[in-house]
Amino acid sequence: MILSRAPLRITFGGGGTDLPFYYEKSNCGGFWISAAINRHIYCILHDRSIEQSVKLKYSEIEVVSDISKIKHNIFREVLQEYNLTRALEITTVADVGAGTGLGSSGTFTVALLNAVHNHKNLNVSKVDLADEACKFESMHSIAGKQDPYIATYGGIRAFWVTKRGKVTLESLKFSPPEIRALQDNILL
Repeated sequence: MILSRAPLRITFGGGGTDLPFYYEKSNCGGFWISAAINRHIYCILHDRSIEQSVKLKYSEIEVVSDISKIKHNIFREVLQEYNLTRALEITTVADVGAGTGLGSSGTFTVALLNAVHNHKNLNVSKVDLADEACKFESMHSIAGKQDPYIATYGGIRAFWVTKRGKVTLESLKFSPPEIRALQDNILL
């Protein structure tokens, strides 16, 4: 059994500049500041020794013998990409539900990919993980880079994205009193 988790996020500025329709047209690309918070999405991946179907548990339950029949777009695309076609159970659990604005879909994708990479014994760099999560997220909806990147790197970071979509980042350093002051003045 493999357990993976990724943190949710809050944004301090620049939300929306991580979307392709913005950074591809902007003279300076995009820029945002995000912080990972202590709320997570967990992904548990387990081989099934008896049943040959794929069972997915998220806000719904899907059991399929053909992964192309999976309703959940990201699950379907990831399992097809990694040829995970049978005898598998994947469960996701979230500290906070979908639709909160805390980056749950990007965080879900990072947690799922981490579990799949571990299952396949693949060593993937953080930048490759974040970029791959962005790719899967954008296959069926408008998605930016903010959520997968902060879910992958954690901490409090500043991010820049070029017109061509390359992301660079910097960890922002704060003293313990500054962190406490920030925590004391944020209401989620």
